[in-house]
Amino acid sequence: MRILIVEDEKHIADFIKKGLKEEGYSVDVAYDGEKGYFLAGTEEYDAIVLDLMIPKLDGISLCKKLRHERINTPIIILTAKDSVNDKVAGLDCGAEDYLTKPFAFKELLARIRVLLRKGSDQSPTQLCIDDLVMDLLSHKVTRAGEEIVLTTKEFVLLEYLIRNVDHVLSRTMIAEHVWDINFDTDTNVIDVHINALRKKIDQGRENKLIQTVRGRGYSIKGKF
Repeated sequence: MRILIVEDEKHIADFIKKGLKEEGYSVDVAYDGEKGYFLAGTEEYDAIVLDLMIPKLDGISLCKKLRHERINTPIIILTAKDSVNDKVAGLDCGAEDYLTKPFAFKELLARIRVLLRKGSDQSPTQLCIDDLVMDLLSHKVTRAGEEIVLTTKEFVLLEYLIRNVDHVLSRTMIAEHVWDINFDTDTNVIDVHINALRKKIDQGRENKLIQTVRGRGYSIKGKF
């Protein structure tokens, strides 16, 4: 899952980014509304965390512009503006949720999970393909009942593959969704992670789920 943070207070943005990355999310940050508008309109995100009092383009205006252009990425407003009128204005402009500062990171994380569940046509807590089961809450993965221990990045990579079952994903697509916009696509990091994931998921098993499509990228094949 890929999250955009639009927040001009760098220490808050960096705190949220660090926490989300530790949870396995790919995170980009914009420190003003114009950059946030550009990223939201040109990149694909699963959710946006948006401050209201940001320079160049305020949060309400940014949210209205995105909705006017039919960019329907779920938005959580995160702001110090805590009056009832502010909350009503934030929700009326097209945001799905409103959280005031100071905030508990655990609550922000829970609200993001709720938004992602609402926006997904998959099971809210579990993804399954053939005999492979991913529990999205406990981060537990099993195949044929045998637990498989994955790193955070491997887990996110596998989730992205499964959510796009039978689709070929290029290295650029994987980089954008599993890493972030600053990822160097000229490295072999993606191939290294795919190979490590393949060893854990497929090695010693007759049915190989992860496929390499030469010259195009990677795919996961199976019955969803």
